[in-house]
Amino acid sequence: IAPLMAEDPILVDAAAEEVAVEPEAAVPAPVEPVAEGWAELQSESMIVPAVGAPLPAPALDAELEDPEASADKEPPTSPDTNLEDADAALENVPHHTSKPASPVALAEVAGEAEAVEAEGLGEAKAEGAGEVEVELKIVIQPEGFSHTKFFPASALVGAVKEGIETELRIPVATMTLFSGDDILDDDSRTLGSFGLAPPGPAELHLHISFLEKGGERSAGYVMPDVITVEIQFGPDLPSKLVQVPIQRAQQPKPFLGGYRSKKTRVEFHHACAQTERAAPSAEAVAAASNRFHRQTQTAVEMTRSQQGVREASTQMEASHVHLVRDSDVILAPLPYFDADALSALRLEKIIDIQRYARCSFARHAATKLRAAAAAASLQAAESTARKAAELEVQQAWEIERRMHPRTAADFDILYRELEAWRLAETARIDAGPAGSRHAEHNALVLKQQKLLQTIDRLKLHADGEARDRHVAAVLQQMSAPKAWEMSDGDVAHVHTPFTTRAKELMELYNGLKLQHLNVDERLDVLLHVKWTVKEFDCALTRDITELIDREADMLNRGRAEATLSGLRKRLSNLFLTFLQTAEFNPEAARFSKVPLELVVRPNLRPLGGSPPVRAA
Repeated sequence: IAPLMAEDPILVDAAAEEVAVEPEAAVPAPVEPVAEGWAELQSESMIVPAVGAPLPAPALDAELEDPEASADKEPPTSPDTNLEDADAALENVPHHTSKPASPVALAEVAGEAEAVEAEGLGEAKAEGAGEVEVELKIVIQPEGFSHTKFFPASALVGAVKEGIETELRIPVATMTLFSGDDILDDDSRTLGSFGLAPPGPAELHLHISFLEKGGERSAGYVMPDVITVEIQFGPDLPSKLVQVPIQRAQQPKPFLGGYRSKKTRVEFHHACAQTERAAPSAEAVAAASNRFHRQTQTAVEMTRSQQGVREASTQMEASHVHLVRDSDVILAPLPYFDADALSALRLEKIIDIQRYARCSFARHAATKLRAAAAAASLQAAESTARKAAELEVQQAWEIERRMHPRTAADFDILYRELEAWRLAETARIDAGPAGSRHAEHNALVLKQQKLLQTIDRLKLHADGEARDRHVAAVLQQMSAPKAWEMSDGDVAHVHTPFTTRAKELMELYNGLKLQHLNVDERLDVLLHVKWTVKEFDCALTRDITELIDREADMLNRGRAEATLSGLRKRLSNLFLTFLQTAEFNPEAARFSKVPLELVVRPNLRPLGGSPPVRAA
């Protein structure tokens, strides 16, 4: 505490200006260093009484008289606790409003305190002359704090370290003692073996190391009881090292948040997580006990007295008092409500509750039944409407099948219905008069013949449409791009030269099949087809070229399109043959069911002397 007070100018000024000596005190209290005697007293002992408190001379004498008994006493508090005691004592110093103490008076007080302590030390040495003791002045490095303690000359180094641990709360494993250049590392040796003997105090340097050699923490590292904290006061002010005792938590400490410096990246926890909570005061305990009491609730109770507007009294009839009874009312007591009446009333109310409950259940059940009936009715209506719509669609489809048959099943229906109609008509004719049966049978046969012709025309038309659909599907497959599966599972669509050629031929064929084109558009289509087929010289290509020239000549002459239908049909069929030939369309080879070597095709034989070359 003394070095801290010596370095703190606030405490020095406060002691020099405001400290006064009480006349009732047995021994004057020491003050801050205003004379040379204070420095000597500071070097004698580390434990200094607080400013303004009397010197504990009897306690010091008892400790010097019995060193062993003093060792059993409770170890002194930490430097921080002594500093708090000093501050508390400084607040209790009586202040003189007349004028402060003079330096001469302070020097006299310091001299008297030095004399009293020297007298006590002399008496203690005289009484303990039976056993030689060594006065050790332990200086903590690098802070420079000092602590004085007496040990027997025969005391072991280990016992000295344990005594230091008991008083200063510094673990033995983290301390290293030096006597000059010698290291007191052998705990089994005595102080006398290191040359530590009276007279005079022997100075030992104490170094505290909380890290192992090499600068790394051990696996079983435990935080010491006392740590050294360096306090920074500013860039131009010297720092101060303070010994801080550690109070170990008995249970895991909760994380209550904190802050991190943006400049130094140092984390600071909340003070409530690092500081032990103070014990609650008696007022706080009393307030907590009344927290759930009725008095702390929000209800406000008041006691008020009230006087009625009218006052009444009872007057008994007497001989000298005449009472008017005109307005009197006779009150008769009601029947007594006993336990039986209560049971009867309870039974009645129970029956009422049951009746109401059954009524509620019945209403809920009726509501559910009505909702179910409404839902069933709605579902039936929807089902009826759906069936009607499906029947209408079915009838429309059946009519369409008979008006425009496309499949073999459609034509089978027509033939069966025609046969059923013929049988019905034959039965009707046979049931009629015999004279007209022959004529009616002839009419029936003629009508059946016309119906069969109509069915055959529909079949031809359906075959043509089916053929066109088949050709369009095949050409679409020829011109479709190749689907290649990649290594990652995706499918890539790629056009090859064969598919590109097939697509161009398909577009020309579709152009030839188009209807209602003007003369210029039709001539343009014919010209493109002619250029395409003239790449090859054979009988098929010459026929196609001849038909194209013939149609172009007729269009230039102004012939009607109806007269060109046969010519155009023949031209489209020849070009379809050209398109389905592998020599002219290599992609068509995939759709050929018969090998090309087995098919005799004289119209594909080249006429110019060189065989036809497949397009690349």
